[in-house]
Amino acid sequence: MSESIYIHIPFCEHICHYCDFNKVFLENQPVEAYMDALIKEVERSKQAREQVPVKTIYIGGGTPTALTAVQLERLFVALHQLLNLKELIEFSVEVNPDSATTDRLNVMKRFGVNRLSLGVQTFSQPILTEIGRTHSPEGVNEAIQKARKSGFTNLSVDLMLGLPNQSVADFKESLEKALNLGVEHISAYMLKVEKQTVFYNRKKKGTLSLPPEEDDVAMYDLLTETTKAHGLYQYELSNFGKPGYESKHNLVYWNNRSYAGFGAGASGYEDRIRYQNSNPIQKYIDAINEKGNAKYRTHNVSTAEWLEEAVFLGLRKREGIHKKQFYNQYGYELDALFKEEIAIGTRRGLLENGIDYLSLTEEGLLLANEAFELFVASLDESVYS
Repeated sequence: MSESIYIHIPFCEHICHYCDFNKVFLENQPVEAYMDALIKEVERSKQAREQVPVKTIYIGGGTPTALTAVQLERLFVALHQLLNLKELIEFSVEVNPDSATTDRLNVMKRFGVNRLSLGVQTFSQPILTEIGRTHSPEGVNEAIQKARKSGFTNLSVDLMLGLPNQSVADFKESLEKALNLGVEHISAYMLKVEKQTVFYNRKKKGTLSLPPEEDDVAMYDLLTETTKAHGLYQYELSNFGKPGYESKHNLVYWNNRSYAGFGAGASGYEDRIRYQNSNPIQKYIDAINEKGNAKYRTHNVSTAEWLEEAVFLGLRKREGIHKKQFYNQYGYELDALFKEEIAIGTRRGLLENGIDYLSLTEEGLLLANEAFELFVASLDESVYS
């Protein structure tokens, strides 16, 4: 039974040029009807019916803080009424700097939110404009100050590498400004140009100016070195935190554990079944009202897939995969199960195969996808069924 929950709020006050997550422009959307359906979905979940102790909650989007303080309070009241939150360890909400108002922050704090993830992306005003963000660098500082004043002691900042017209110097300045704000955690992601985004259309037209690959590598090197110098350690490919401030919810994903997903377009993984809810807002609302759930795509994870996923998800963690824990969780010896794949990865300099751990090398961090591909569809389905 899942002890972790993801909740999706798909509304945005502005659509960023790189974002391919399920989102809609807030204006004229049926927000209250969506909230009704979302609360109904939670109410009918196993977590609510069986009062499973929930350990982590993550509310993402879209932009959760596109909701008003009153709407956020309504959601939080429902979660506290419907779910068993007595053992809740981490309650995270994604926040846009320009919607980090005092009333929203105070509501979140009052209802037990203890971790905020701020979508900053860059401190360069020209690049913020280029990528379609509406906040300013000054607005980030103000949001951090308001969050601290509201009592939040666990703040994470999202940054992006490889943005259009972003130089290594630009990224260095943004990284240093984020660190100088004293945040406990930084997530830093390389831009990936996805379909159905403004950037994808510009790339097809040849009008998207991206940094050269060597600059991307230099930014990543700078990221790992500078965060370490400031007391944040790399515990996952793109995540850096002070000791004790790792994202406990995201570790659920990387440890191949189950989680429930609520909301339009939300994904979940329960009882070895991966599922996704309907994306369109009205379709989601109708599905919840008519049948109580909005799952439109499900996949039964085979034993072979389960084992493969355990490896390429676990390798995302900087420490890698603990072999004894792998055996205890899956009943297979890691070295025997993936003998050939580990040997190839080690020869290529991508993997470090120690006595207790299998992990990525420094080279493997930069070429992680090559290492992961070694384990995709590598087991014989007929043997592991």
